[in-house]
Order: sequence, then C-alpha cells, then structure tokens
Amino acid sequence: MPRVDTGLTESSIAALVDRFYEQVRRDSKLGPVFNAVVVDWDEHKRLLTSFWASVALGARSYRGNPLGKHRPLPIDDSHFERWLELWHETTHEVLNEQAAASLTAYAHRIAQGLRVGIGLGARPRGRESGIPLRAAAR
Repeated sequence: MPRVDTGLTESSIAALVDRFYEQVRRDSKLGPVFNAVVVDWDEHKRLLTSFWASVALGARSYRGNPLGKHRPLPIDDSHFERWLELWHETTHEVLNEQAAASLTAYAHRIAQGLRVGIGLGARPRGRESGIPLRAAAR
C-alpha cells in the first residue's frame, strides 16, 4: 500500500512525542503506570521518536521490543482507551489533519497488537486487522 504524503518529518514527530508524553506523565490514569518505570523521560522520548519515525516514515531507526516492555505493566483496556484518547487529542493539536489521521490509525493498530500480545483481546483475522493481507502473511 503506498504511503500518503502527510508532511510528517522526524522533527514534527519529535514535537508530537514530546508534547504527548508530557501529557502522559501528568495524566491521572497513565502517569502512575509510566512514571513508575521510566527513569529518564528525555531518553525515553528519543526512543519513542525513533519508534514513531520508523512506523510513519519507514526510518528503520527503532530497535526495541514494545510488547516486552508493556507486558509486565499493570495495564488494562482502560489504559489503552485513555492512551488512544490522549494520542488523538495531541496529534490533532500538533499536526495537520492528514498527519494526525495517519498517526492515529497507526496508534489504533499498535494498541490492538499490544492488547492481543498482553492477553486483553482476540487476534483479528485478515482484513479486520487493518493490515493488508500480504503484510499479515509475512
């Protein structure tokens, strides 16, 4: 599937990540979970900028295991809902409409994958996963 030009750059992603995770840190639902495990927020935001640049720009700069990091956390569906709500709000505050929509769609697929990986949801099949069938078969 060809990428739509959203105008995203690594710089715009870094600005989004910085603003979003400042909100996460202060959030009454998400803050206690992540503040308990993130030792260096500046380094964490650099890592997450690399993650989102890899997702949205194909940068291939991220090296990590999101599922392994999230699996031991005390999170449930309500944490994912809040995370997605904050992500949606922040992307629409920081980015243009096309970029915000693109990153929000990625976030929903990532959240679904993490939910499944930590045992909170069923694995979607075929077109329901939001992943093209060719990519899902790899």
